[in-house]
Amino acid sequence: MGICSFLDDSEDVDEHLGLPEAPQKEVHICRGFRWRVSNPRAVAPPAGVYLLGKLAQRKIREIQEREAAEYIAQARRQFHFESNQRTCNMTVLSMLPTLREAIVHHLNSESLTTLLRSKPTNKLEIWEDLKIISFTRSTVAVYSTCMLVVLLRIQLNIIGGYLYLDNSISKNGTNPQAPPEVQQQYLSSIQHLLGDGELPILSHNIRTHVEEGYRGLTPKPLSWYMMPDEETTLAAQACGLTEKDVATIKLLNETRDMLESPDFKTVLSTCLQRGFSRFLDNMAEFFRPSQVDSAHTGAPDSLSHVRLPLAKIIPIVNGQIHSICSEIPSHFVQDLLMIEQVKEFAANVYEAFSHPHELEK
Repeated sequence: MGICSFLDDSEDVDEHLGLPEAPQKEVHICRGFRWRVSNPRAVAPPAGVYLLGKLAQRKIREIQEREAAEYIAQARRQFHFESNQRTCNMTVLSMLPTLREAIVHHLNSESLTTLLRSKPTNKLEIWEDLKIISFTRSTVAVYSTCMLVVLLRIQLNIIGGYLYLDNSISKNGTNPQAPPEVQQQYLSSIQHLLGDGELPILSHNIRTHVEEGYRGLTPKPLSWYMMPDEETTLAAQACGLTEKDVATIKLLNETRDMLESPDFKTVLSTCLQRGFSRFLDNMAEFFRPSQVDSAHTGAPDSLSHVRLPLAKIIPIVNGQIHSICSEIPSHFVQDLLMIEQVKEFAANVYEAFSHPHELEK
């Protein structure tokens, strides 16, 4: 007799003897037992459900691993970018003395100052020349420093993006995009701005502008002073180009593309506005009357009420180059380096050249 038959018979006995009904728990157990006996394949879950569960777990694990790898890669790239920006700042400071010496060489006011001490007969003529040179070289210093800051941001972030890619793919045996020899050859193009390239022409054009009262001069695009023409670069060598030369030409052409972009013009314009604003602030410190003088004369503390002879103004203007092109971080240079548009522009350049699609070009 089966368990279920025994339970059924026990129900009949209980009813005949007038005993209370037994709990229904045993009845449910019996029915479950009967169902399992008649459906033996339904005792365990189907194998397909088990495989789907395993597949889902594997997919979730793959997604988690991919997200973790992307997060690590993004964090590594962000760290490399921030390190690259510190390198940019230090490079700007290290090149400012060279720029200052070049400007002083082309716009030498010290010789005129020495000549004035000898009390020459053409003293007024020399004073006029000294005035023009003083304002010219301060203006050239503002322009060239702003151009240096933006140009180095472009060059070093192009290099930085390629270096990030080189470090990322070095294990694959791929040729580096920016080996040290190419970097050196490419970055040497900065001498076009610092050396005897276009700086004398920029100085001459600005001097003409100053002589005419900052009127009547249509300047060339500033990017023209920052990079040599393609005809004067390695591209002019129709034959005999090495693989490193070709890589350098590629970097120079990419830099020219950046210099022709609307973003570059906007960023450089912002830098020039900030630079001349800081230049005027520096000048104002020499003209601002002290509180004692203001109280004594009763005049308001305003620069519009200050009057100084030209003989005192010229040395102040003439000496501004040492503050503008200072290798020690000054307010002028710090203002330029901390401009938000400069930071965003640098980030966009780095992002463009640190993306793997650059390897496909």
